[in-house]
Amino acid sequence: MIPTEFVEQNQNIKTICFLKPTPAKPHLPLFIFLPGMDGTGLLLHKQIPQLANVFDIRCLNIPLDDRSNWNTLTARTIALIKAELNRNQQRAVYLCGESFGGCLALNIALKAPHLMDRLILVNPASSFKQQPWLQWGSFLTQSMPEWFYPASVLSLLPFLASLGRISPSDRQALITTMKSVPQQTSAWRLELLQSFTLDTHRLRQLKKPVLVIAGASDLLLPSVTEAKLLAQHLPHTRLVVLPSSGHACLLENDIDLLEILQQQNFLKGLQREYSDSIAAIAS
Repeated sequence: MIPTEFVEQNQNIKTICFLKPTPAKPHLPLFIFLPGMDGTGLLLHKQIPQLANVFDIRCLNIPLDDRSNWNTLTARTIALIKAELNRNQQRAVYLCGESFGGCLALNIALKAPHLMDRLILVNPASSFKQQPWLQWGSFLTQSMPEWFYPASVLSLLPFLASLGRISPSDRQALITTMKSVPQQTSAWRLELLQSFTLDTHRLRQLKKPVLVIAGASDLLLPSVTEAKLLAQHLPHTRLVVLPSSGHACLLENDIDLLEILQQQNFLKGLQREYSDSIAAIAS
């Protein structure tokens, strides 16, 4: 269940900002989460208790009425990261993007690689424009009657998640979060995904370590195929395929993102002052 305090933080947001789902821990590295189409970060909640042992967590929040393009979203998020680092320039930064947020994370990594130490992509939606049925879905979202939109959102649920791997309360959280996004906002963000393009030449120049996580049972996007493609172009990439996971894999009962980071040695190389926290979790 999503903590009430975190839900309250997400209410009445008027500008793109970082939210703190846990008390600030300025002595720990930053974990910056860029959410999916909902734009809230609320659906990270299942991973937060473990991640908070090692990281100081920020979740990007994009207001429900925001119509920013990729350039603006990228620039504003970069400004937020810079503001965090101005308080402590020695902090390591883990940038994690899920689905829609994976596209934003790639933009940021290519635009300002010096602001991050590690990049994590979870079922990134960078292949969206190659899926004709999703493009039709984008068109229908814009044109369908307003009264029909909530039902159409529910029809996507089996494609978004492996429902048998998610608790009833988290299924409800997913439904509530999906329904909270207005029809025109959904249509706009789908348009953004349709327009998203990757510059493979620039990808090859990215020297930061990258971890790409893909659900093999993703019914929404060909996430494993896209992950393998990204791994071909990103020179320092590790690929993790979750054999039974769907698109919203971070909500699944058996998925522990921190454990995946440990298994992939993705916590190595952090500054010495973090070593005690990391060792305590690993023991």
